[in-house]
Amino acid sequence: MNPYITNTGPEVRQMLDVAGVPSIDGLFVDIKPKHRPKSFDLAAGLSEYEVVRKVTGLSLRNNVHLVPFLGGGFYDHYIPSAVGMLTSRGEFYTAYTPYQPECAQGTLQSLFEYQSSMCALTGMDVSNASLYDGGTALYEAMMMAMRVTGRFKVIMDGGVSPIYRKILKTYTHRLNYQFEETPVVHGQSSRPEIEKLLDKNTAAIILQNPNFFGAIDDLTDIIEKAHSVGALAIVSVYPVSLGLLKTPGAMGADIVTGEGQSLGLPLNFGGPYLGFMTARRKYARKMPGRIVGETVDAQGRRCFVNTLQAREQHIRREKATSNICTNVSLCALQAAIFMSLIGRHGLKEMAQLNLDKAEYAKQEIAKIKGVEVKRSSPTFNEFTVCLPKDASGVVGAMIKKGFAAGFPLGRYYQGMEKYLLVAVTEKRTKAEIDAYVKALEETLWN
Repeated sequence: MNPYITNTGPEVRQMLDVAGVPSIDGLFVDIKPKHRPKSFDLAAGLSEYEVVRKVTGLSLRNNVHLVPFLGGGFYDHYIPSAVGMLTSRGEFYTAYTPYQPECAQGTLQSLFEYQSSMCALTGMDVSNASLYDGGTALYEAMMMAMRVTGRFKVIMDGGVSPIYRKILKTYTHRLNYQFEETPVVHGQSSRPEIEKLLDKNTAAIILQNPNFFGAIDDLTDIIEKAHSVGALAIVSVYPVSLGLLKTPGAMGADIVTGEGQSLGLPLNFGGPYLGFMTARRKYARKMPGRIVGETVDAQGRRCFVNTLQAREQHIRREKATSNICTNVSLCALQAAIFMSLIGRHGLKEMAQLNLDKAEYAKQEIAKIKGVEVKRSSPTFNEFTVCLPKDASGVVGAMIKKGFAAGFPLGRYYQGMEKYLLVAVTEKRTKAEIDAYVKALEETLWN
C-alpha cells in the first residue's frame, strides 16, 4: 500500500464494495483508455533527510543571485525587516476569512487600514480588501464597468501589459462582448486612435500608467473624452510611481487597479501577490470581493465589519459581482504594514530614487555603440532600449555575467525582437548600474 495513504487493504475493499466496483481501476471505467495515465511514475519513498537534501539541491539550480534589471510588472524593491517580522506573527499568519466579525476584529481592522491607505495612494474614494493579482483585478474592473454602464464594448490601450491583456482575453473568451485594442506604441497613448473607437456603446476604456514600455502620461484628456460618451475610465497603475506622479483620481479615473507586489512583497516566482482595486464612491456596490467598514457596536465601541461582500456565497448567484473567494489577506496586511512604515514622505523619497537611478542608467546605456534608448516620452523607473542584436540572446548571455538584464519585448510583440525593457529600482547601486552597462557593452561587441 502507499505509505502516504493510511487506508488498509480491508478498508479499501470495504469502500470498493460499497461503490459496487471490483477494483480501483473500476472507478475509472468512464474514462477512455487513451485518456488514462500510462503511469504515475512515482518514485520510491524517501526519508525526511533525503527529501530535504533533494529539494535543497533542486533549489540551488535557480539563479536567485542575479542582479535584477527585470521589471514588466514585478520589481525588486526594498522591504523593511519589520514587514516580515510582523506578518509572521501567528495571529496574522494563520488568520482565516473573517466570516464572524466579533471573532476577527484584528483581521478586519488591518484590512480597513489597508483600504484607507490604498484610497490615499490612488486618490480614490473606496477600496475593496484586495484581489488575487494585478491582472485579475483589471479583469474584475472591466466586468464592473460593464455592470455599471450596461454596455459591452471595451477599448484597451496598446500600452497595457500584454500579460494583463492575455488574462482579460482568457477570462472573457466565451463572453458576448466587443473588445477593441489601439496600436502598440513606445510612447504615450495615441489620442486619435482612442477617439476613433470611443462611441455610445463603449463601457470602458482601459489605460495603464506608466504603461508597459515605461512611458508616463497625464491621462486626464482621454478620461474626459471617455466620460463624454458615458464610458468609464479604468487605469492600471504601478503603486510606487504614485509617490511622484499625478494620481489616477486626480486625472478623473473611475476605477483604479494594479499589482501590489511592490508594496512590501518579495519577488517569489510569480506569487502569491496582491491585486488592488479602488473606485468612486458611487460604484462601491458594484465592486467585487469584500469591503471592510468601520462602525460602533451596541455599547458604542469602535468596531469593524464586512460592509459589502457581494459574491455568490453570500447572495443569489445571479446577483453576485464576482466569484472571487479570497482576497489574499496576508499580502494585503504586508502592503498595509509597508505603507505604514515608510509613510507618505518615505514613498516619495523611494519614488524619487527610482526615477533618478533609472535616468542615470539611461544616460550610461545610451553611450554604448549601437544602442538606442527610446526617449519619445518621459519614464519613471523603466524604459525601452533598442539593441543591435536579438534581445533574448543578449538576456541569456547576461545571465552568465550575473545580471537579469531586462524583459525581451519580442516575446510578446512581433517585430520588436531587438527591444529590451529595463527596470531600475532604488535598490540598484551606482556600482551595479555601471557593472551592468559594462557587461551589456561586452555582450554586444566582444
